Amino acid sequence: MKRKSILLMLFFLCGKTLWATSTQEPSGNKDVILHAWCWSFKTIKNNLKDISDAGYTIIQTSPAQHCVTEVSRDKGGGNQLFGKGKWYYQYQPTDWKIGNYQMGTREDLVELCHEAKKYGLRIIVDVLPNHTAVNDCQVEPALDAAVGGHENLYHANGFNEIKDYNDRMQCTTGQMGGLPDVNTENPDFQHYYLTYVNDLLACGVRGFRYDTAKHIGLPSDPKDARSPENDFWEVAMGRKAVKGLRLSVARDSLFIYGEVLQDRNTKEVEYADAIGAVTASSFGWNVRHALEGNPWKVDEVLAYSHPAKPSQLVTWVESHDTYCNAHESAHLTDAQIRMGWVFITARKYGVPLFYSRPDGSSPENVWGNNIVGLKGNDAFKHPEVIAVNQFRKMMMGQPEIIVYSENGKVVEVGRGIRGAALINISSENQIVALETSLPAGNYTDKLSGRKFNVKKGVLHGTLAPLTSYILIKK
Repeated sequence: MKRKSILLMLFFLCGKTLWATSTQEPSGNKDVILHAWCWSFKTIKNNLKDISDAGYTIIQTSPAQHCVTEVSRDKGGGNQLFGKGKWYYQYQPTDWKIGNYQMGTREDLVELCHEAKKYGLRIIVDVLPNHTAVNDCQVEPALDAAVGGHENLYHANGFNEIKDYNDRMQCTTGQMGGLPDVNTENPDFQHYYLTYVNDLLACGVRGFRYDTAKHIGLPSDPKDARSPENDFWEVAMGRKAVKGLRLSVARDSLFIYGEVLQDRNTKEVEYADAIGAVTASSFGWNVRHALEGNPWKVDEVLAYSHPAKPSQLVTWVESHDTYCNAHESAHLTDAQIRMGWVFITARKYGVPLFYSRPDGSSPENVWGNNIVGLKGNDAFKHPEVIAVNQFRKMMMGQPEIIVYSENGKVVEVGRGIRGAALINISSENQIVALETSLPAGNYTDKLSGRKFNVKKGVLHGTLAPLTSYILIKK
């Protein structure tokens, strides 16, 4: 198929071949995120070499702020992911100061950032200004005092449970899952929170993941009775000072994205522009849908299932929420997740995030060894994962094509004339003849030694079950 020059984005559909190019988007990126979920700061530091060797450029940690240590019917003292202690205690802030029993101390974070820099790795921290602990009596006195009293910490609507997540007033000011909604528009809170963020930056942190970002209002959203102006994102992104305080590191030098789970009235584009990058949650669902044996939603997948620019997206096969909350992705094996990872990482756009599952976990035992703070399993450094992480860097700036086999079991991500990734998402051998942008010749996958041939624009070969192949033009 002959390519044509285009102004914005044009898709050629011939059988199951999709070509995509764009002159309005940048040339892609080399970044790959490891979500070191529930690894302590010390554990991450002890594994920096393996993380770097595996081709990651960014490490995302779990939340670093003070959090609950016990809740009703659990009197604390445990360090389990789920049981005596729970992973989600980190998502119940009691104060915005660095350090908690799950992650470690401020000094541990400083040491981690210092060592990570030696490897060229950036540390980003999961931050969550939107809510406090379910039991608001666990909020620490210093936080109450900083905002002028406990009642000023929350929206007027902050203890009313959200019933309709597509109602923007409820979504941005109401209580979510029992978590009281913080008045993120209170200048006193913004100053206190920004002090925490600047302290993280002083430790060497170079970015953030904003938890529940779609629950923090945009300028176009309705205002809570206690909100003078919906300006949180202006302050948090450094475009505006609050009480003389501003983000201490230039926004352009940080990697920041928001967890904006897609729904009917989520304002994805507005959030992407306000924050800089957002999650492509529907894209992840569509990839998992295919991994489960369903037909590929080819048009949606090509456009990352998102209305924002592809360069503004963080992509994943699964997240800690899809794995932990309803276990909607936990039934997929590590091999299936790996095939999805090769697909999203070989692509030109999006910043892919690899979620580190618990060590010893399986579809039959989702919590594995069930200990907070320890390294996850070794899936993050599987040879196929390393191969595609390196492929992504090598293919920087190259256009992409996506080609599906007729039965949908094999997908090719071609990157110009320089390389291609092949993925068999099925549990059977697949013999393929796929259209490709690779030049004619013989190609050998470095890991398996398996050979492929390209003749007259068609790639021929056999793929083993749940296996990927990286082909590079010499």
